[in-house]
Amino acid sequence: MSSVYAEDFWLKHFTKKTMAGTSRHDREMAMNAKQKLSTCADPVERLRLQCLARGSSGIKGLGRTFKIMDDDNNRTLDMKEFMKGLNDYGVLIEKEEAMKLFQHFDRDGSGFIDFDEFLLTLRPPMSNARKEVIMQAFRKLDKTGDGVITIDDLKGVYNAKCHPKYQNGEWTEEQVFRKFLDSFDSPYDKDGQVTLEEFMNYYAGVSASIDTDVYFIVMMRNAWKLN
Repeated sequence: MSSVYAEDFWLKHFTKKTMAGTSRHDREMAMNAKQKLSTCADPVERLRLQCLARGSSGIKGLGRTFKIMDDDNNRTLDMKEFMKGLNDYGVLIEKEEAMKLFQHFDRDGSGFIDFDEFLLTLRPPMSNARKEVIMQAFRKLDKTGDGVITIDDLKGVYNAKCHPKYQNGEWTEEQVFRKFLDSFDSPYDKDGQVTLEEFMNYYAGVSASIDTDVYFIVMMRNAWKLN
């Protein structure tokens, strides 16, 4: 197969394979989280599972809910804001359990929690090997190197013209790009941009459904054609 033909073949199949792969793992991860919820007693793990049961964007969605409430941009939450954020996001949790959660994260007893640290702790743990391959994929997509993946970054990397809905005239090229970006974004606050944190949070969710580093790394390398 010539290099030109090989590249064309990849571009034609890239969209379908990547979206199908992430969607499949997303469903598996959500199902696993729902099953584990019935037997889980740890408050932090229960909140993590409730977020993951919404899909790989669940933790990121909770973060967005808290961020909207942070009017003064100090990136902290008091008990009232924390409780309201959980309620607004639809987390099923007893008041006593929510208070224990808050106290767990309020380590210095200041009455405030840093929600960046909170979300980092809530993210399912990953090995350094998994984090590195996620970083490689992000860097490949972030063509401008500004730390944010946008529609402009995707041009030349993601072939929208091979998407079935573009070919039948239902979507424009920009709509295909936007749909791709939305798959990594919070379902409640899509802005057409994906930061490294959002990308990492998404794949932390996917990672939670994959047992071995080897399988996860192979999946990422195949999906994103990484060296």
